[in-house]
Amino acid sequence: MKKIAIRVGIGLAAVIVVLLIVIATRPSTYRVERHATIAAPVDLVFAQVKDFRTWASWSPWAKLDPKMKTKFDGKQGEVGAVYEWEGNDDVGAGRMTIAAVKPNERVDIKLEFLKPFASKADNGFAVEAAGKETKITWFMSGENDFLGKAFGLFMDMDAMIGKDFENGLGNFKKVAEEAAKAPPTPAEPETVNAAAPK
Repeated sequence: MKKIAIRVGIGLAAVIVVLLIVIATRPSTYRVERHATIAAPVDLVFAQVKDFRTWASWSPWAKLDPKMKTKFDGKQGEVGAVYEWEGNDDVGAGRMTIAAVKPNERVDIKLEFLKPFASKADNGFAVEAAGKETKITWFMSGENDFLGKAFGLFMDMDAMIGKDFENGLGNFKKVAEEAAKAPPTPAEPETVNAAAPK
């Protein structure tokens, strides 16, 4: 029995060593991106993604927790603008901060997850005119620590996050195209100061 126990222990140790080697050789970075074509002008599309306050109407995670708490800080649409959220286990808690803005071209976002586990990623959108339409790319990239590499053995990050991006862009397409079809808001008439009669 003692010899059998030793052999089992050695075999288990060997499996663990092989598993650790496999995990260590997994990619140290990841990138996920999805695209969509929107029947709306570039400026309208860009305005929707750069302002965190508009995200509730199309974000794939917004409906997962109707009671989710959100907080906005800074001047929305500009560098330094912040969006914080905290909700149930489906959405967790975290913070997004606009890191760079190139008007009607690109917005880069620093993404920080706080719950259920802490992690950081680079997130953002790129837009470009495609005739009368706009091509939008939603992207996210980051580094895989050891835990992230281990997680990648069982879950495909591209498939998992990519599905959310696809749903979000589908929602976004509806919202942006409806906004593009809406009649323009009439300008308020200018006030004319008539000269007082003499």
